[in-house]
Amino acid sequence: MEVPKEQITALIDQGLYDSAQMLIILGDSLFRDREYRRAIHTYKQALHYYKIVPKQNSTSSRSSLSTSNRSSSPNSFNVSAINENEVKYKIASCHFALGETKAAIVEMEGIPSKARNLQMSLLMAKLYRNSRHNRGAVACYKECLRHCPFFIEAITALAELGATPKDIISLFAQTTNRSGRALFDHLDSSRWLQRYVEAQCCIASNDYKGGLELFAELLQRFPNNIHILLEMAKVRNGCTSINIRLTDLQMIKYVKVDAIIGKNDEAIINFEKVVRSIDPYILTYMDEYAMLLKVKCDYSKLSKLVHDLLSIDPSRPEVFVALSVLWERKDERGALSYAEKGNLLLSMKRPEAAVIAFRGAQELRPDLRSYQGLVHSYLQFSKVKEALYAAREAMKAMPQSAKALKLVGDVHASNASGREKAKKFYESALRLEPGYLGAALALAELHVIEGRNGDAVSLLERYLKDWADDSLHVKLAQVFAATNMLQEALSHYEAALRINSQNEAAKKGLERLEKQMKGVDPDAPEEDEENEVEDAEGDQEETDLL
Repeated sequence: MEVPKEQITALIDQGLYDSAQMLIILGDSLFRDREYRRAIHTYKQALHYYKIVPKQNSTSSRSSLSTSNRSSSPNSFNVSAINENEVKYKIASCHFALGETKAAIVEMEGIPSKARNLQMSLLMAKLYRNSRHNRGAVACYKECLRHCPFFIEAITALAELGATPKDIISLFAQTTNRSGRALFDHLDSSRWLQRYVEAQCCIASNDYKGGLELFAELLQRFPNNIHILLEMAKVRNGCTSINIRLTDLQMIKYVKVDAIIGKNDEAIINFEKVVRSIDPYILTYMDEYAMLLKVKCDYSKLSKLVHDLLSIDPSRPEVFVALSVLWERKDERGALSYAEKGNLLLSMKRPEAAVIAFRGAQELRPDLRSYQGLVHSYLQFSKVKEALYAAREAMKAMPQSAKALKLVGDVHASNASGREKAKKFYESALRLEPGYLGAALALAELHVIEGRNGDAVSLLERYLKDWADDSLHVKLAQVFAATNMLQEALSHYEAALRINSQNEAAKKGLERLEKQMKGVDPDAPEEDEENEVEDAEGDQEETDLL
């Protein structure tokens, strides 16, 4: 039973306390209403009374009981139900919600480690991680798994913090049930949980192919599992260089059998036709889905997605990110995350500021997106040496990533003297991942620059059967237009616009092509119609004068 906040406040204003716990109830009510400052003050009041009232009562309790019947006295607290550690945890939770990490840590460190329950250990882990005290975070996440080995959030966090599968799995043996036996002594659950741990460690170490194979195996055991589907969709979105052959073609009826991992279209299908249709109220990774829709310029679906998310829970971070992606089209100040901020700054031609943003993203988690942003930022203001260093960092961190190889190639390709090296890196990327379109497009561009248009066409045409991609058709159209094969160029520009009607390169290319087909120089400036009329009138005046 919950007491209305107004009634509690009235009692407190009059000094009519039945117990310090009344303040805890008020604090909880304020916390639920997100009035965190007031909640902190109220919780601290409760702790204050908890500490001073027993001392005040100890000297007068006997005389009070024998001579007075003032049970409603402000000093007549029942403090036996107050758990000081729980109150400190609630105060820390308020500070955490306000983004006051240091203050929250001070409160949590006041709770003895042996007295912390699962929720307390989790909050402590998050606080340490936010303050980049990774060793402390690892210790607390491990404590979470000792409480409960099925704590997926702790498994994922430990993998991201560099723990090995062996380290994590060893914690399961330390978990006992009520009878004192190891939890997995008599259960088959350990096998699938071990596979899940291995999958998360693969993803965290950038072995996306291995991670997806393990998730595919898990999906056979748990068909239509929302969490696994979302993890796979997220990896497909983030890792366009992966080409994986599923071990079971009937893994899930919703996913296309012949999908090549990393295609944006397939990732959208995963989010849209699978995840959203199974659970229309899911919020997890919907920020990733929003970014995909932005990349595809599908703003109508993006707008609908944001509208749906806002109606479900407007306070979730995924909703803020999705909203910022939508706002980016209208208001470039709307992006929230470091990486998104970096991309916005790049689009605004502010590469120096973008470098700072991408460095911030790397401190939180060095992934391929942050490396790509960093390299492109450095290249935008001609810091080739710094760009090459960042690209090589990515290659060292992800030695099996074709995208990382391409990134090094991009830096070399930015300089005429480095094109031969760039070609080698692009070819290496394609040997590692033959289906990687990004490397093929980059290599084709080198062929065109060096006058090998035929090689560019033959390379790109090999990808047409597997890729319905607008950028592929635009590149082919540009090559054909450069070699005066105008009809072929027209066909590919039109194909690009059928796939993505918002593709600006296709629109501009088509305009140039139409001029070429009319025999007009596409680079000649357009004449102003009004000037043409004025010139015609001037000619007539001259004729009349003559």
